[in-house]
Amino acid sequence: LENPLPLASYEDDDAEQFVSRGTTRDDSIVAEPGAAMLQSAGDDNEREGDDDDDDDDADESLKVGKWSRSRTVEFRRDCPYLDTVNRQVLDFDFEKFCSVSLSNLNVYACLVCGKYYQGRGHKSHAYTHSLEAGHHVYINLRTEKVYCLPDGYEVIDPSLDDIRNVLNPRFTREQVLQLDKNRQWSRALDGSDYLPGMVGLNNIKETDFVNVTIQSLMRITPLRNFFLIPENYQHCKSQLVHRFGELTRKIWHARNFKGQVSPHEFLQSIMKASKKRFRIGSQSDPVEFISWLLNTLHEDLKSLKKGRSVIHQCFQGELEVMKEI
Repeated sequence: LENPLPLASYEDDDAEQFVSRGTTRDDSIVAEPGAAMLQSAGDDNEREGDDDDDDDDADESLKVGKWSRSRTVEFRRDCPYLDTVNRQVLDFDFEKFCSVSLSNLNVYACLVCGKYYQGRGHKSHAYTHSLEAGHHVYINLRTEKVYCLPDGYEVIDPSLDDIRNVLNPRFTREQVLQLDKNRQWSRALDGSDYLPGMVGLNNIKETDFVNVTIQSLMRITPLRNFFLIPENYQHCKSQLVHRFGELTRKIWHARNFKGQVSPHEFLQSIMKASKKRFRIGSQSDPVEFISWLLNTLHEDLKSLKKGRSVIHQCFQGELEVMKEI
Protein backbone atom coordinates (compact mmCIF):
# COMPACT_ATOMS: atom_id res chain seq x y z
CA LEU A 1 0.00 0.00 0.00
CA GLU A 2 1.21 3.45 -0.82
CA ASN A 3 2.04 5.44 2.27
CA PRO A 4 -0.42 8.39 2.50
CA LEU A 5 1.99 10.54 4.48
CA PRO A 6 5.00 12.28 2.92
CA LEU A 7 8.56 12.06 4.09
CA ALA A 8 9.39 14.68 6.69
CA SER A 9 12.65 16.39 7.42
CA TYR A 10 14.74 14.71 10.09
CA GLU A 11 16.52 17.93 11.01
CA ASP A 12 14.40 18.63 14.09
CA ASP A 13 15.29 15.27 15.61
CA ASP A 14 18.92 14.51 15.16
CA ALA A 15 20.43 15.88 11.97
CA GLU A 16 23.25 18.34 12.22
CA GLN A 17 23.47 20.82 9.38
CA PHE A 18 27.10 21.23 8.49
CA VAL A 19 27.86 24.24 6.30
CA SER A 20 31.39 25.32 5.48
CA ARG A 21 32.80 27.86 3.08
CA GLY A 22 32.13 27.01 -0.55
CA THR A 23 29.24 24.63 0.17
CA THR A 24 25.88 24.39 -1.56
CA ARG A 25 22.55 23.84 0.24
CA ASP A 26 20.20 22.06 -2.14
CA ASP A 27 19.88 18.32 -1.58
CA SER A 28 23.41 17.64 -0.44
CA ILE A 29 26.43 19.25 1.14
CA VAL A 30 29.77 19.73 -0.58
CA ALA A 31 32.84 20.43 1.52
CA GLU A 32 36.06 22.07 0.55
CA PRO A 33 39.07 19.80 0.75
CA GLY A 34 40.24 19.60 4.33
CA ALA A 35 37.00 20.90 5.84
CA ALA A 36 35.89 19.09 9.00
CA MET A 37 32.37 17.83 8.51
CA LEU A 38 31.67 15.92 11.73
CA GLN A 39 31.55 17.51 15.16
CA SER A 40 32.95 15.58 18.09
CA ALA A 41 30.77 13.37 20.25
CA GLY A 42 31.44 15.72 23.14
CA ASP A 43 29.88 18.60 21.22
CA ASP A 44 26.82 16.46 20.51
CA ASN A 45 26.36 15.69 24.19
CA GLU A 46 26.52 19.38 25.06
CA ARG A 47 23.65 20.02 22.66
CA GLU A 48 21.32 17.47 24.28
CA GLY A 49 18.65 20.12 24.78
CA ASP A 50 18.64 20.97 21.05
CA ASP A 51 18.97 17.57 19.38
CA ASP A 52 16.72 14.62 19.82
CA ASP A 53 18.91 11.90 18.40
CA ASP A 54 22.52 13.07 18.60
CA ASP A 55 23.93 9.58 18.73
CA ASP A 56 21.58 8.08 16.14
CA ASP A 57 23.30 7.01 12.96
CA ALA A 58 26.69 7.66 14.53
CA ASP A 59 28.02 4.91 12.31
CA GLU A 60 27.16 6.99 9.23
CA SER A 61 29.92 9.51 9.85
CA LEU A 62 30.63 12.25 7.36
CA LYS A 63 34.13 12.23 5.93
CA VAL A 64 36.24 14.98 4.37
CA GLY A 65 35.26 15.74 0.78
CA LYS A 66 32.35 13.27 0.82
CA TRP A 67 28.74 13.91 -0.08
CA SER A 68 25.96 13.42 2.49
CA ARG A 69 22.24 13.64 1.85
CA SER A 70 19.84 15.01 4.46
CA ARG A 71 18.36 12.19 6.51
CA THR A 72 14.61 11.75 6.43
CA VAL A 73 12.19 9.83 8.59
CA GLU A 74 8.93 8.35 7.38
CA PHE A 75 5.58 8.93 9.08
CA ARG A 76 3.14 6.02 9.19
CA ARG A 77 -0.28 5.42 10.71
CA ASP A 78 -0.47 1.72 9.92
CA CYS A 79 2.18 0.23 12.23
CA PRO A 80 1.44 -3.53 12.50
CA TYR A 81 3.08 -3.82 15.93
CA LEU A 82 0.83 -1.53 17.97
CA ASP A 83 -1.02 -4.56 19.35
CA THR A 84 2.21 -5.62 21.09
CA VAL A 85 2.26 -2.50 23.29
CA ASN A 86 1.87 -3.58 26.93
CA ARG A 87 0.68 -0.74 29.16
CA GLN A 88 0.77 -2.98 32.22
CA VAL A 89 4.58 -2.92 32.34
CA LEU A 90 5.09 0.78 31.64
CA ASP A 91 6.48 2.77 34.57
CA PHE A 92 7.78 6.29 33.94
CA ASP A 93 8.38 7.21 37.60
CA PHE A 94 12.03 6.22 37.66
CA GLU A 95 15.07 8.03 36.32
CA LYS A 96 15.40 8.02 32.55
CA PHE A 97 18.64 6.05 32.16
CA CYS A 98 19.50 3.45 29.55
CA SER A 99 19.42 -0.01 31.16
CA VAL A 100 22.60 -0.97 29.29
CA SER A 101 24.82 2.12 29.05
CA LEU A 102 23.36 3.95 32.09
CA SER A 103 23.35 7.13 30.02
CA ASN A 104 20.53 9.67 30.28
CA LEU A 105 21.07 11.01 26.75
CA ASN A 106 18.50 10.21 24.06
CA VAL A 107 16.69 7.48 26.02
CA TYR A 108 13.76 5.51 24.65
CA ALA A 109 11.30 3.28 26.47
CA CYS A 110 10.36 -0.03 24.90
CA LEU A 111 6.55 -0.08 24.93
CA VAL A 112 6.54 -3.88 24.89
CA CYS A 113 8.68 -4.68 27.95
CA GLY A 114 9.02 -1.25 29.59
CA LYS A 115 12.83 -1.17 29.66
CA TYR A 116 14.86 1.92 28.77
CA TYR A 117 17.40 1.95 25.95
CA GLN A 118 19.57 4.61 24.38
CA GLY A 119 19.32 5.81 20.77
CA ARG A 120 17.72 4.24 17.72
CA GLY A 121 20.57 4.25 15.18
CA HIS A 122 21.93 1.01 13.78
CA LYS A 123 24.48 0.65 16.58
CA SER A 124 22.22 1.79 19.41
CA HIS A 125 20.97 -0.33 22.29
CA ALA A 126 17.32 0.21 21.35
CA TYR A 127 17.97 -0.96 17.78
CA THR A 128 19.80 -4.05 19.05
CA HIS A 129 16.99 -4.82 21.49
CA SER A 130 14.43 -4.61 18.69
CA LEU A 131 16.32 -7.28 16.74
CA GLU A 132 17.14 -9.58 19.65
CA ALA A 133 13.82 -9.44 21.51
CA GLY A 134 11.47 -8.71 18.63
CA HIS A 135 10.15 -5.60 20.41
CA HIS A 136 9.41 -2.94 17.82
CA VAL A 137 7.64 0.06 19.39
CA TYR A 138 9.61 2.74 21.30
CA ILE A 139 8.87 6.19 22.70
CA ASN A 140 11.43 8.93 23.14
CA LEU A 141 11.18 9.95 26.80
CA ARG A 142 11.95 13.59 26.06
CA THR A 143 10.16 14.37 22.79
CA GLU A 144 7.37 11.78 23.28
CA LYS A 145 7.70 10.69 19.65
CA VAL A 146 6.98 7.01 18.95
CA TYR A 147 9.08 4.97 16.49
CA CYS A 148 9.04 1.48 15.06
CA LEU A 149 12.40 -0.28 15.08
CA PRO A 150 14.35 -1.54 13.24
CA ASP A 151 12.36 0.01 10.36
CA GLY A 152 12.88 3.49 11.81
CA TYR A 153 9.62 5.20 10.87
CA GLU A 154 7.67 7.43 13.24
CA VAL A 155 4.27 6.15 14.30
CA ILE A 156 1.38 8.62 14.16
CA ASP A 157 -1.55 7.10 16.00
CA PRO A 158 -3.95 8.74 18.51
CA SER A 159 -4.24 5.48 20.45
CA LEU A 160 -0.79 6.25 21.92
CA ASP A 161 -1.88 9.56 23.46
CA ASP A 162 -2.74 7.92 26.79
CA ILE A 163 0.88 6.77 27.09
CA ARG A 164 2.13 10.29 26.40
CA ASN A 165 -0.22 11.65 29.06
CA VAL A 166 1.10 9.21 31.65
CA LEU A 167 4.71 10.00 30.70
CA ASN A 168 4.07 13.73 31.00
CA PRO A 169 0.68 14.61 32.53
CA ARG A 170 -0.78 17.92 31.36
CA PHE A 171 -3.33 20.25 32.91
CA THR A 172 -5.01 23.31 31.47
CA ARG A 173 -5.78 26.23 33.75
CA GLU A 174 -9.48 25.44 33.40
CA GLN A 175 -8.91 21.86 34.53
CA VAL A 176 -6.93 23.04 37.53
CA LEU A 177 -9.75 25.31 38.64
CA GLN A 178 -12.22 22.42 38.41
CA LEU A 179 -10.17 19.92 40.43
CA ASP A 180 -11.92 20.55 43.74
CA LYS A 181 -15.37 20.86 42.16
CA ASN A 182 -15.49 17.63 40.20
CA ARG A 183 -13.95 14.94 42.40
CA GLN A 184 -14.33 11.60 40.65
CA TRP A 185 -12.74 8.21 41.21
CA SER A 186 -10.40 6.88 38.56
CA ARG A 187 -9.59 3.29 37.69
CA ALA A 188 -6.12 1.90 37.09
CA LEU A 189 -5.29 -0.80 34.54
CA ASP A 190 -5.36 -3.50 37.24
CA GLY A 191 -8.96 -2.58 38.07
CA SER A 192 -8.18 -0.80 41.34
CA ASP A 193 -9.86 2.54 42.06
CA TYR A 194 -7.99 5.64 43.20
CA LEU A 195 -8.86 9.27 43.86
CA PRO A 196 -6.58 11.75 42.02
CA GLY A 197 -4.58 13.74 44.53
CA MET A 198 -4.88 11.04 47.19
CA VAL A 199 -2.82 8.26 45.64
CA GLY A 200 -0.28 6.22 47.56
CA LEU A 201 3.44 6.93 47.39
CA ASN A 202 5.94 4.08 47.31
CA ASN A 203 8.22 3.97 50.33
CA ILE A 204 11.74 3.56 48.93
CA LYS A 205 14.09 2.49 51.73
CA GLU A 206 13.02 4.61 54.71
CA THR A 207 11.76 7.60 52.76
CA ASP A 208 8.43 7.87 54.58
CA PHE A 209 9.53 11.25 55.98
CA VAL A 210 9.49 12.52 52.37
CA ASN A 211 6.16 10.87 51.55
CA VAL A 212 4.33 12.37 54.50
CA THR A 213 5.65 15.81 53.57
CA ILE A 214 4.55 15.44 49.95
CA GLN A 215 1.08 14.29 50.95
CA SER A 216 0.73 17.30 53.23
CA LEU A 217 1.87 19.79 50.58
CA MET A 218 -0.52 18.31 48.01
CA ARG A 219 -3.43 19.52 50.15
CA ILE A 220 -2.42 23.19 49.84
CA THR A 221 -4.50 24.44 46.92
CA PRO A 222 -2.47 27.52 45.78
CA LEU A 223 0.76 25.52 45.90
CA ARG A 224 -0.77 22.60 44.03
CA ASN A 225 -2.30 24.84 41.36
CA PHE A 226 1.01 26.62 40.79
CA PHE A 227 2.98 23.40 40.20
CA LEU A 228 0.32 21.79 38.01
CA ILE A 229 1.10 24.38 35.31
CA PRO A 230 4.76 24.00 34.17
CA GLU A 231 4.66 27.39 32.44
CA ASN A 232 4.64 28.99 35.90
CA TYR A 233 8.23 27.88 36.49
CA GLN A 234 9.52 27.06 33.02
CA HIS A 235 12.35 29.60 33.33
CA CYS A 236 13.55 28.20 36.65
CA LYS A 237 16.77 26.20 36.33
CA SER A 238 16.36 24.23 39.55
CA GLN A 239 15.99 20.50 38.99
CA LEU A 240 14.31 20.21 42.39
CA VAL A 241 11.54 22.60 41.30
CA HIS A 242 10.85 20.73 38.06
CA ARG A 243 10.90 17.32 39.76
CA PHE A 244 8.45 18.55 42.38
CA GLY A 245 6.20 19.83 39.59
CA GLU A 246 6.35 16.50 37.75
CA LEU A 247 5.47 14.62 40.93
CA THR A 248 2.56 16.97 41.62
CA ARG A 249 1.13 16.40 38.14
CA LYS A 250 1.44 12.63 38.47
CA ILE A 251 -0.29 12.58 41.84
CA TRP A 252 -3.24 14.59 40.51
CA HIS A 253 -3.43 12.88 37.11
CA ALA A 254 -6.77 11.12 36.57
CA ARG A 255 -5.58 8.63 33.93
CA ASN A 256 -2.62 6.89 35.53
CA PHE A 257 -1.93 3.28 34.63
CA LYS A 258 -1.55 2.40 38.31
CA GLY A 259 -3.02 3.63 41.56
CA GLN A 260 0.25 4.66 43.19
CA VAL A 261 3.19 6.88 42.32
CA SER A 262 6.90 6.42 42.99
CA PRO A 263 8.76 9.63 44.00
CA HIS A 264 12.09 8.18 42.88
CA GLU A 265 13.15 11.03 40.58
CA PHE A 266 12.16 13.60 43.19
CA LEU A 267 14.21 11.75 45.80
CA GLN A 268 17.25 11.82 43.53
CA SER A 269 16.93 15.58 43.11
CA ILE A 270 16.56 15.97 46.90
CA MET A 271 19.81 14.12 47.52
CA LYS A 272 21.61 16.30 44.99
CA ALA A 273 20.16 19.61 46.20
CA SER A 274 20.73 18.82 49.88
CA LYS A 275 24.22 17.39 49.24
CA LYS A 276 23.03 14.06 50.69
CA ARG A 277 21.75 15.62 53.88
CA PHE A 278 18.52 13.80 53.04
CA ARG A 279 19.02 10.57 51.15
CA ILE A 280 17.43 7.26 50.31
CA GLY A 281 17.97 4.64 53.01
CA SER A 282 18.47 7.09 55.87
CA GLN A 283 15.60 8.16 58.09
CA SER A 284 15.24 11.89 58.82
CA ASP A 285 12.96 14.19 60.76
CA PRO A 286 9.92 15.28 58.68
CA VAL A 287 9.84 18.71 60.36
CA GLU A 288 13.48 19.32 59.50
CA PHE A 289 12.90 18.11 55.96
CA ILE A 290 9.83 20.24 55.23
CA SER A 291 11.64 23.31 56.55
CA TRP A 292 14.58 22.65 54.24
CA LEU A 293 12.33 21.85 51.27
CA LEU A 294 10.20 24.98 51.55
CA ASN A 295 13.21 27.24 51.99
CA THR A 296 15.00 25.66 49.05
CA LEU A 297 11.97 25.91 46.76
CA HIS A 298 11.54 29.54 47.82
CA GLU A 299 15.16 30.40 47.06
CA ASP A 300 14.92 28.74 43.65
CA LEU A 301 11.62 30.38 42.72
CA LYS A 302 11.78 33.82 44.27
CA SER A 303 11.73 36.90 42.10
CA LEU A 304 14.99 38.83 41.95
CA LYS A 305 13.19 42.15 42.37
CA LYS A 306 10.60 41.42 45.01
CA GLY A 307 12.10 38.35 46.65
CA ARG A 308 8.69 36.67 46.68
CA SER A 309 7.54 33.24 45.49
CA VAL A 310 4.54 30.95 45.70
CA ILE A 311 6.12 29.49 48.85
CA HIS A 312 6.23 32.96 50.36
CA GLN A 313 2.61 33.58 49.41
CA CYS A 314 1.40 30.31 50.92
CA PHE A 315 3.44 30.12 54.11
CA GLN A 316 4.83 33.52 55.02
CA GLY A 317 2.96 34.97 57.98
CA GLU A 318 3.32 37.82 60.45
CA LEU A 319 4.41 37.64 64.05
CA GLU A 320 2.88 40.02 66.51
CA VAL A 321 4.91 40.65 69.63
CA MET A 322 2.96 41.90 72.62
CA LYS A 323 4.40 43.13 75.85
CA GLU A 324 2.41 42.97 79.05
CA ILE A 325 2.82 45.84 81.48
